[in-house]
Amino acid sequence: MVLRKGPRAAAAAGAVAFGFLGLIGAGTYAASGVGQTGGSSLALAPGTVPAAYQGLIQQWGTRCAQISPPMLAAQLYQESGFDPTARSAAGAYGIAQFLESTWATYGVDGNGDGRKDIWDPADAIPAAATYDCALAQDTANVPGDPQANLLAAYNAGPYAVISAHGVPAYQETQGYVRSIKALEQSFSAPVSTVAVSPQASGAIYFAQTKLGTPYLWGGEGLPSQEGRFDCSGLTQAAYASVGITLPRVANDQWYAGPHPSRDQLRPGDLVFFATDLGDPRSIHHVGIYVGGGYMINAPHTNAVIRYDTIDQRDYIGATRVTQDGAAALPARSVTGTITGGSVPTPQPTAQSAAPASAPPASPASLTSPASPSSPVSGAGSGAPLTLQQADLRSPTRRP
Repeated sequence: MVLRKGPRAAAAAGAVAFGFLGLIGAGTYAASGVGQTGGSSLALAPGTVPAAYQGLIQQWGTRCAQISPPMLAAQLYQESGFDPTARSAAGAYGIAQFLESTWATYGVDGNGDGRKDIWDPADAIPAAATYDCALAQDTANVPGDPQANLLAAYNAGPYAVISAHGVPAYQETQGYVRSIKALEQSFSAPVSTVAVSPQASGAIYFAQTKLGTPYLWGGEGLPSQEGRFDCSGLTQAAYASVGITLPRVANDQWYAGPHPSRDQLRPGDLVFFATDLGDPRSIHHVGIYVGGGYMINAPHTNAVIRYDTIDQRDYIGATRVTQDGAAALPARSVTGTITGGSVPTPQPTAQSAAPASAPPASPASLTSPASPSSPVSGAGSGAPLTLQQADLRSPTRRP
């Protein structure tokens, strides 16, 4: 991102000479008030969902009491990254990653054009909400958190949830439930001040030690790269220094926690810039907020890591990084496609036999809730929900 130069940048440079970080440490935290625990509402946080899908997610995310627009958004992001052309190796298609067998039962003609099109978000998003609510009904009598139970049923099948009297002890299923509930917070509009990140000062300190380092596209600070960084390589390394693993590219780092408003920014927040403020998939730059309207960032080729103003026309918002939020983010393959989601398939209930598309479940896995084996339904991708770096050689990804 090419940043504007001018009086404010000069002022920032002058502030550095007088101990800029000491100033923000004493001033910005005091000025911004006491942090409180951020709550969630049924509203989507601004900038978290592509504008083309906001209305659909907001409308269908309230189809039943057990789901919400932020939860539905979290599922869609986990499954496809809001890519309506996504196609998985398991044969799941579209923005909601439906198998054709599942679509045959739960497909919805959401736009009323007389067709149920698995590739059309106007049909697939309503179908995803419809399927969630069907699973909520299947698990309505299971004790525990109703939303966690439906998410577990989405991954492992309702019969597994019913048999376990709650979320079954499958590592993949438990990870899926944790991930969606954590990501839900990133998509939720906060209803109170977002709590301060305890790792923020350490991340800022790391970035401060890199001031003056030349920018390198794809740079991660490796010895072979002479310790140079690009924008998201710097933010990834800064948070790695305090024990938080962020994904490699900026538009994935956007979902690593809740989104404070401009007037609630605190030092350590990640600040983001996009070519289309209505589409977070167009995020192309990230920096670390340090207070007073400034960030530390690796701006562009032929520049060095420096302080710059965040008051740019392409500023889309900020993220307060959390350990849970970062851990919840889906993995990406080397081609940039999201992997590690859960493929929705027709699942057996306690009252119905398993459909022909589902593999037979072993008796042990159905009767032993403590078993750490994979979900019995074959609903998930089978891949653990862990982070992996995107291949920056792929032209489809931005640092």
